[in-house]
Amino acid sequence: MELRDYVRVLHRNWVLLLVFLAVGAGVGAAIGLTTPAKYESATKIYVSVRTDSAATGDLVQATTFARQVVTSYVEVATTGLVLDPVIEALDLRTSAAALAKQVTVSSAPNTVIISIRVADGSPEQASKIADAVAGSLITAVETTLEPPAVEGGQSAVQLRVVQSAPIPPRPASPNIPLLIALGAFLGLAAGVGAAMLRTMMDTRIHSLNDIEQITDAPVLGGISFDPGARERPLIVHADPRSPRAESFRTLRTNLQFVGVNGEPRAFVVTSSGPGEGKSTTTANLAIALAQLGARVALVDGDLRLPRVASYMDVDGTIGLTDVLVGRVELADALQKWGTGKLFVLPAGTLPPNPSELLGSAAMDHVLNSLTKHFDYVLFDAPPLLLVTDAALVAKKTQGAIMVAASGRTKKQQLEAAVRTLETAGGPLVGVVVTMLPEKGPDSSGYGQYGQYGTALVDADA
Repeated sequence: MELRDYVRVLHRNWVLLLVFLAVGAGVGAAIGLTTPAKYESATKIYVSVRTDSAATGDLVQATTFARQVVTSYVEVATTGLVLDPVIEALDLRTSAAALAKQVTVSSAPNTVIISIRVADGSPEQASKIADAVAGSLITAVETTLEPPAVEGGQSAVQLRVVQSAPIPPRPASPNIPLLIALGAFLGLAAGVGAAMLRTMMDTRIHSLNDIEQITDAPVLGGISFDPGARERPLIVHADPRSPRAESFRTLRTNLQFVGVNGEPRAFVVTSSGPGEGKSTTTANLAIALAQLGARVALVDGDLRLPRVASYMDVDGTIGLTDVLVGRVELADALQKWGTGKLFVLPAGTLPPNPSELLGSAAMDHVLNSLTKHFDYVLFDAPPLLLVTDAALVAKKTQGAIMVAASGRTKKQQLEAAVRTLETAGGPLVGVVVTMLPEKGPDSSGYGQYGQYGTALVDADA
């Protein structure tokens, strides 16, 4: 995946990302609000060695000794020797082992300062315990660990409190803003992972980029989605200035560059499965071509489930099948549509053997006649994965135009349809992606153009 693919995935799943972000922040806030508050207070002790000599060497030795014993005093500060007197003095209902978990004693390297930090649910209690631990440590060192050499004398080691434990004004934990930020970050990370997993599990086609990964055939166009397509399928005729109509005109322009060597421009329009918009695409493309003054023949080659006659609102009782069996002449079956040079050949009577009729010599004769008298011949054919009709006709024409619906057609289906066409020997001219959203990362971009065109018309008015 390229960088733009990752951006498209995140854009497509932005709602999912927001949900995970909100859930993560909510969990962080819940943890912060339900965790008991802890207050921290600290006191500091300075350790020195008494010496009667003012000589520099003696002072250096005393300082070195003090630095060495500080580490030992740090360990002693959380033992029963120091904490038991604290428990008794403050009347704490706890044990030395439990109290040791509340006390953190440390000393920076190469210093003689001992820091005693205490965490407790009460700010006053945290301050009292810290001061009490400091006092108990001083007593333990000067009377027990480093006792005076003579009775009534002073210990060689001297500990003094240089900073008493203040009463903390606010709790040290939990840090609710930090927990919310951390929860939001973890939620967002989980959302990105879910979006990537969802994308990998989703095998549907969503954009023109998905088509390019499946076949080398060019993408001829993208048709924007219209929820009212069933009510007005011929959008190029019904609303020529709509964004969707502009999509078909773009498809028309791209199709004009196919087959520029003078060969007959006869194309089969098909899809991998039903419901992907092939019949609507064929009818609108035919109208768009006719609007340029081209002679266009629209043939309903779907002899199993024909739709062209109903879309174009013509009589479908006589059509292609009647011509193929010799019941009527081709010229008599063709019906002129609109004011241009568009002629419609309906499917006619549904036969019991569609594949045999479409692969017959009579079909070759009909194709030759149509390509002689029309600039474009468009065949609406059944889906490739259901029957072989489209592959049979594609071999007799310039090739097939594959229709794939965004968000509906699966990549495996399109790949299978392309392989079916290649196996039958029918060339794939290009792919048309239908039902593209007008907004979002998978949009075709035609929606903005259509709105621009509408704005120009309003300005002219």
